[in-house]
Amino acid sequence: MKKFLFILIGLVSVFFVNTAYAVCPLCAVVVGAGIGFAQWIGVDDSITGLWIGGFTVSLITWTIDWFNRHNVHFKGRKILTTLVYYIMIIFPLYYPLHYIGHPLNRLWGVDRLLLGIILGSILFFAGAVSYDYMKRKNDGHAYFPFQKVVMPVAPLIIASIVFYFITLYY
Repeated sequence: MKKFLFILIGLVSVFFVNTAYAVCPLCAVVVGAGIGFAQWIGVDDSITGLWIGGFTVSLITWTIDWFNRHNVHFKGRKILTTLVYYIMIIFPLYYPLHYIGHPLNRLWGVDRLLLGIILGSILFFAGAVSYDYMKRKNDGHAYFPFQKVVMPVAPLIIASIVFYFITLYY
């Protein structure tokens, strides 16, 4: 039951967005490159999942922002967009590829890749929201160059380092 609540809290937190906080294209490129590089050098699935989660949130915010700019409005578009992206990413990792669900690939009782995706989603989203909040508090200006890139990506980097040390012993 704890696993289900943990997953549910992670996914539900994305549904409570009042505004689309679009992230820059550079963030998405960095996240995408990070996923490929991590798999190539044999990084633990929990760390790879962090970057997949961040990339997913980036895609969701881009899509919602695109809807807003093109006046595409329909009931439940944020929830539907979120569900579609997570299904498109998680389902292939679970069923045909079997990356998710292996009983020996668990950390704290949760699949490592799924755990990383959930935490990465939350952290990337929190970083993007924090950037938007800080920018509003500073009269619409960033505090430093490339803050829009640093704020969402920095939590993923920090979490990757933390998970590196955690997974050394698990």
